[in-house]
Amino acid sequence: MKICLITDTHFGIKNDNLVFQKYFQKFYDKVFFPYIIDNKIKTVIHLGDLVDRRKYVNFVTLNSLRTDFIFRLQDSGVDTHIIIGNHDTYYRNTNRINAVNELFGDAPFIHIYDRPETVTFDGLDICMMPWICSENFDQCMKVLRNTSSQVLMGHLELQGFLMQKGVYSESGLTKEDFKNFDVVYSGHFHYKSSLDSICYLGSPYELSWSDFEVDKGFHIFDTETRELEFIKNPYRLYHKIYYDETIDYTNHDLSYYTDAYIKLIVKNKTDAYVFDKFINTLYAMSPQDISIIEESELFFEGDESVYEAEDTLTILSKYVDGLSVDLDKVVLDSLLRNIYSEAVDIS
Repeated sequence: MKICLITDTHFGIKNDNLVFQKYFQKFYDKVFFPYIIDNKIKTVIHLGDLVDRRKYVNFVTLNSLRTDFIFRLQDSGVDTHIIIGNHDTYYRNTNRINAVNELFGDAPFIHIYDRPETVTFDGLDICMMPWICSENFDQCMKVLRNTSSQVLMGHLELQGFLMQKGVYSESGLTKEDFKNFDVVYSGHFHYKSSLDSICYLGSPYELSWSDFEVDKGFHIFDTETRELEFIKNPYRLYHKIYYDETIDYTNHDLSYYTDAYIKLIVKNKTDAYVFDKFINTLYAMSPQDISIIEESELFFEGDESVYEAEDTLTILSKYVDGLSVDLDKVVLDSLLRNIYSEAVDIS
């Protein structure tokens, strides 16, 4: 039996931004549903954070969630299992009030897991582990110690795993807490990564600049072989363009920059007219945002070139490294990275 695994869909992200809704819909229309229909996948497990906002759901977002995802699963005859993630819950200390139950609790084809539960799929027992909070902590730890299941799927916060490029989690449980399982698949961190028997599946699409050039998509889990197949999402929302006026952009297809977030890094520009003409052509594609970065502006003290428009985390790390202070720079760097991660999460 083959099961589709998807996680961290975050419907309503960025204050219910319609550009992201359109981007999500493209993924479901052109990648996700064509695959599960063509390959006759009849079971989907969502590993948490179905929605983004913990306190409420915007009506337009709810319409997109229902028509682009939930109703299409129902129409395709898919048995749907949804594990509650931290963004799905109203309170931080309990999973009892959550968006999935409130919106779809009566749907007969949806199974919702707001507490740990072992479910059998084609003879394979899978332990479903929702977001672990103060109220369910003892119950969850008891299940982790005593379950006979060899496979766990959940929405977990574990120490030592990549939250995004260069940022490792320093809070949560440890991988030793899951030593009784042959394999663990989790949502929560949007960066796809693996360490020993634990695998974070990552979000199915780009949600912020930290996802730039990171593989996105969903997975197919085979209950018989326990193999995991990654299905890549080819569509991107974040782009970097390196402008060099020695290159002729006349015949370049810029149509895929529509609704995109763009960092335009100017490497070589002497003719302002030619540059402005290129910018106008780029704006004609109706991107969501263009940040123009002159390479000549990217210098630290001592005229050492930073480069090439590095990401925010790289710039922060280099800044900390260049400070003349009597502080533990490793601790300071980690603190800034965690603050940045939290800011990205709520923006």
